[in-house]
Amino acid sequence: MKKSIRYGLASMALVLTSVSAWSQVKIGFIGTLSGPAAALGQDQYDAFMLALEQKGGKLGGVGVEVIKEDDQLKPDLGVQLAQKLIERDKVSIITGVTFSNVMMAIHKPITDANVLLIGSNAGPAPIAGAACSANFFSTSWENDELHEAGGQLATNLGYKKMYIMAPNYQAGKDALTGFKRDFKGAIAGEVYTQINQPDYSAELAQLQAAKPDAVYVFYPGGMGINFVKQYRQAGLLGTVPLLSVSAIDGTTLPALKGLAVGAITSSPYSPDLDNAQNKQFVAAFQKKYNRLPSLYAAQSYDAANLLDSALQKVKGNPANTAALHTALKAADFKSVRGPFKFRSNQFPQAGFYRVDVAKDDSGAAFVTKGKIEIQVRGEAIKQCKLN
Repeated sequence: MKKSIRYGLASMALVLTSVSAWSQVKIGFIGTLSGPAAALGQDQYDAFMLALEQKGGKLGGVGVEVIKEDDQLKPDLGVQLAQKLIERDKVSIITGVTFSNVMMAIHKPITDANVLLIGSNAGPAPIAGAACSANFFSTSWENDELHEAGGQLATNLGYKKMYIMAPNYQAGKDALTGFKRDFKGAIAGEVYTQINQPDYSAELAQLQAAKPDAVYVFYPGGMGINFVKQYRQAGLLGTVPLLSVSAIDGTTLPALKGLAVGAITSSPYSPDLDNAQNKQFVAAFQKKYNRLPSLYAAQSYDAANLLDSALQKVKGNPANTAALHTALKAADFKSVRGPFKFRSNQFPQAGFYRVDVAKDDSGAAFVTKGKIEIQVRGEAIKQCKLN
């Protein structure tokens, strides 16, 4: 009799273990949360947590524990944090990832461990192509594609001679490669600077000497603040048109304000996009955090809602890998960026917009001026062997 009770209790324990495994999902968040680029990762984290709060602390109907880690923009540290989340914390999903050099370091260790990685910013070209993985989905964009839109915008505006600049790391190289693919004019200068470089006076002098029609830069975070301030101080903004991606965005405009007025940006997102999901998101984000959301926030909010939609379909069980992948590919959620669907490499087929920096009562605001239709796209997707 005692023996049968023991077996009965053991069976019950197995059932309870199974139920408890379904009742909570552990999610690791890795982002750059300190240093000059901290605002980018913080926007990603805050937006993800806002979505979670709106859903009562649940995704797919199950409770969620989010374990936050700061990679400090150090790829080696990113790998250590990913290993800790996988091996010690036993997370089922990792999201976030702000910079491409960190993504390049952690992508393979995470996906090879059969842990789902939902990127909400960094989209280095190799992982959109030959190094793509069934365990990786992005709610942002391929790096090249983001700047193909910038090159197309410069062409649309009629500029014939461009000076282009970016930091010397994976995303910076992808940026200028993508820009050149769709820009039809001549390149007056192509300059790579140190990551987190604070002073651009020497580069600005070289830029002026080249006499370009306009300038295109990719300087996220604090780099963008420093560059735009110095560009204005040198008397260039208003004289030599400035086009950018991620140099002037929701994380940097509060620091730049009127100094950025007159600049033109190419962006996958703007707070004034006219759809119901975005309007409620902007209102909720602004109420909770007292600032407008950036593209980093928008993409991370989408990541949370994508996960919610997929986990709903697998009844909150992330261990059902095949079914979860199918549910993610369906992208059955409302994006703040409008219609959203995945391409075969599991990056979104998303839109890009011309967004100008205009003067308003607060000093400056983003004003969307229309969609950018990219004419030439890279070949990375053809190298991805996913179905």
